[in-house]
Amino acid sequence: MFAIGSSLANRLDGVIRFVADENLNDAITRGLRRRQSTIDIVRVQDTGLSGADDPTILQWAAEQGRVLLTHDVSTMTKHAYERLQNGQLMPGIFEVPRSCPIAQAIDDLLLLAECSTDGEWEGQVRYLPLR
Repeated sequence: MFAIGSSLANRLDGVIRFVADENLNDAITRGLRRRQSTIDIVRVQDTGLSGADDPTILQWAAEQGRVLLTHDVSTMTKHAYERLQNGQLMPGIFEVPRSCPIAQAIDDLLLLAECSTDGEWEGQVRYLPLR
């Protein structure tokens, strides 16, 4: 029998991959890794893109096939929709409002990681908390 969350670790491919925007509360990223050590998440700061503008981050996320996690509801969403209007790839964004409790954001993102497949959120902007 597997523990809750173990199926994520046992997938060989098709796993959702995340990139955490620079502005995402690092407690969320740390909590995700602590609760699910095999989660595929990188921080923008760890990719050499610190201080990069939103279009550059979205381009990198598209090239890497990573869904973006961000608190930036105003400008990141605008640039994401511009990419879509221009026919460019946009692997998806999960907007996490700063008002969302950290524990709930972690729970929701782990649920999404567990139940989603790579490419499932392409072209979509979704908002936490899940309802």
